[in-house]
Amino acid sequence: MKRTETRQIHIGNVAIGGGAPISVQTMANVPTTDIPAVLNQISRAAELGCDLFRVAVPDQAAAEALKTLCAKSPLPLIADIHFDYRLAIAAVEAGISALRINPGNIGSADRVKAVVEAVRPRQIPIRIGVNGGSLERELLEKYGSATPEALVESALKHVALLEALDYREIKISVKASDIPRTVAAYRLLSERVPYPLHLGLTEAGTVRRGTITSAIALSRLLEDGIGDTLRVSLTAPIDEEVRVGVELLRACGLRAPGAWVTSCPTCGRTKVDVQAAAEHISDVLEQFYRQNPTAKRLHIAVMGCVVNGPGEAREADLALCGGTGTFALYRKGEHLATLPATEAVETLLRLLAEEAQK
Repeated sequence: MKRTETRQIHIGNVAIGGGAPISVQTMANVPTTDIPAVLNQISRAAELGCDLFRVAVPDQAAAEALKTLCAKSPLPLIADIHFDYRLAIAAVEAGISALRINPGNIGSADRVKAVVEAVRPRQIPIRIGVNGGSLERELLEKYGSATPEALVESALKHVALLEALDYREIKISVKASDIPRTVAAYRLLSERVPYPLHLGLTEAGTVRRGTITSAIALSRLLEDGIGDTLRVSLTAPIDEEVRVGVELLRACGLRAPGAWVTSCPTCGRTKVDVQAAAEHISDVLEQFYRQNPTAKRLHIAVMGCVVNGPGEAREADLALCGGTGTFALYRKGEHLATLPATEAVETLLRLLAEEAQK
């Protein structure tokens, strides 16, 4: 699909916009001062295919923690700042790779200028993050609610603050908590600015609702060629955010394919844990293909019983077909062995590593 051309910026070693691959972000949901917990979440996100990681910086203690986090993080870090411009400056001094602020809520023009002068030497990008739930009062009065036009006007006002200071290392988001406003706002904004756009549906909800609504909203925009980076915001462990974001890009043909695992929904005939086997295989394959990007993408099937299992096994490179606590193992439709469930999964993974490297 043809993507909208935007100005390219860099967050650490990750290019955003200008035709660069669309990146996936998530955010720590533990206190930034809990350094071991944050680093654990960053490492896990990186393993799942995340490209950028954001942390909240509500106070000076959090800003101090950034020094260690920036030094040890395997991913570029973004500091989420509100209200106190001094925290933005402290984050820059700690080595942060980008800032997420609203220039309009950190005070006077002099304070915005102080932040810009702090980021200018390293060309650290600033994301102008406009949310429907925190729109300026005067815009709410003007439009009656957080309409798409209100969201975009807020973003453009903040862009003007930075452009007046001759700073254009900018990306922008205009998020609402429903699909129509979010899609309309991004479409409108995309026509008005040359800057890369960060996509998201704010406060999307729990895994089920948030995944569905985010997938609808973001896929519409991606199909329009709009978007340079994204976060799927879920009330859920951050693993789910990353997984959904990565799979969304794959489904739209915007990220290299990963594990190709066909698995059945199971039924009353199933006497083996298909879900555990399929998830474990998928997780291992994700890591394998990140470490071996040129390896062949093999088709794996994990089936619960003999109804569709043998048929899927014929179509797959490697397959498991469930029995009573066992799996029958197939390679290209040929039955190799019937093994206890755990042993069958590990045997399949060994065979996969061999086959993918041929």
